[in-house]
Amino acid sequence: MEIITRFAPSPTGYIHIGNVRSAIYPYLLAKQNKGKMILRIEDTDRARYVEGATELIEDTLEWLGLNWDEGPIVGGPHGPYFQSERMEIYHKWARKLIESGRAYADPTPPEQIAQYREKCNQEKVPFLYRNFRPENTTEWKPGIPLRFKAEPKSYTWHDEVMGDMHAGPEVLDDIILIKKDGYPTYNFAHIVDDAEMGVTHVMRGVEYLSSTPNYLALYEALHLAQPKLVSLPHILAPQGNKKLGKRDGAKSVTEYRDDGVLAEAMLNYLACLGWNDGTEQEIYTKDELIKNFSLDRIQNSGARYDETKLLWLNGQWIRRIFTEQGAEALYARTTNFWPEIANDFSDEYKIKVLSIIYDRLKTLSDLREMTTYFFEDPRIDIDMLVNNKFVKKLSEAEIEELLKLTIAKLTDLKEWNADNIQIILNELLTETGKKPAELFSLIRIAISFAPFSPALNLTMDVLGRNITLARLNTVARSI
Repeated sequence: MEIITRFAPSPTGYIHIGNVRSAIYPYLLAKQNKGKMILRIEDTDRARYVEGATELIEDTLEWLGLNWDEGPIVGGPHGPYFQSERMEIYHKWARKLIESGRAYADPTPPEQIAQYREKCNQEKVPFLYRNFRPENTTEWKPGIPLRFKAEPKSYTWHDEVMGDMHAGPEVLDDIILIKKDGYPTYNFAHIVDDAEMGVTHVMRGVEYLSSTPNYLALYEALHLAQPKLVSLPHILAPQGNKKLGKRDGAKSVTEYRDDGVLAEAMLNYLACLGWNDGTEQEIYTKDELIKNFSLDRIQNSGARYDETKLLWLNGQWIRRIFTEQGAEALYARTTNFWPEIANDFSDEYKIKVLSIIYDRLKTLSDLREMTTYFFEDPRIDIDMLVNNKFVKKLSEAEIEELLKLTIAKLTDLKEWNADNIQIILNELLTETGKKPAELFSLIRIAISFAPFSPALNLTMDVLGRNITLARLNTVARSI
């Protein structure tokens, strides 16, 4: 059996990390088994439709490398892949239910339904619309809601993550299949689409678990084979007490990308958020995820979102790309992350800067704050210098003398490179008797006025002789 999975998002706004994880697992399962993943856009909720959201979905999947086999852009034999373009298909299946006596037109006004609900609230009994099913119904046509006619019974089914499940007849109800505007509900449309497209594994959030008995009733009424059902546990807020929401600090995937998180890190993090292969491995390439993924290793409880772990992984991937693919490969990803002043400098120079600072980056956007002093003279802040926890152990006279000695020895340096600069720095330690933290902190702050910088000899090498000496002289005169 060819495994066919699907990712079926609604174009209602930004792409939440929970949405993306619901795309990653179907992708991994399909690719592992040389099957197919379908991208289907569930755009029948026109009130919540957001212009441009579909393009955002497509762009996000492409950025993560989750290339779909059928769907928008690429096409395929099971189109259309926008639910709004499949109205005739839904109406065809709806008429089958009408003909078999399992669906009925329901012209009951919303005000009346609200009264039924209030009556149940007052009597403290669950509201089930089937208990208020109209006795006489009209012929169905668009403009009148179409409801499923439930036949209450117990259902038992197997969920690939949650295990064996059971629900009694009390959860079955007359759910709406086609809304007044003629568009199908999710409850109906996804059943039809999955069947028409040959989907073998339905993977979605665990919040749909309570609706599964109604879905099983629809499969049964439509004489459709039930696909394998895979419920994905919630991604939880950092405190672990509720489902993650935007107000809990989680940003959209697009925001993370704009902040300099790499696609590899995001894919790696989200794939392992609720899944592991039973090892201690933490860094996974996409190919490794495809190879190692299995449904039985998805945990059946929620996984806490931890942005600190995501940023740690991102730092690891920044280093990995640099060491395995080279400085140029990492530099190619930094286009939008340098300080604006860096636009006046050559690619060659910026690659040198990146080569000595990459291992301090958590995100690529850190470049904006960490590298400014490589492109323009920093603002001199004598208070920052003299109040440094190491430099403040020195008197003003000692600071002035150390700077003058450093300038003199660097001026006499014949060949300016990192190795020779380090030799000079070591000689200064010997001659002055100062500790590295004291002397090197003084020099580092004098040339950068930054909270931290890469190795001092590397920083001075990249800045060059003229700029390094000019900055040291400026500070020496300011003491």
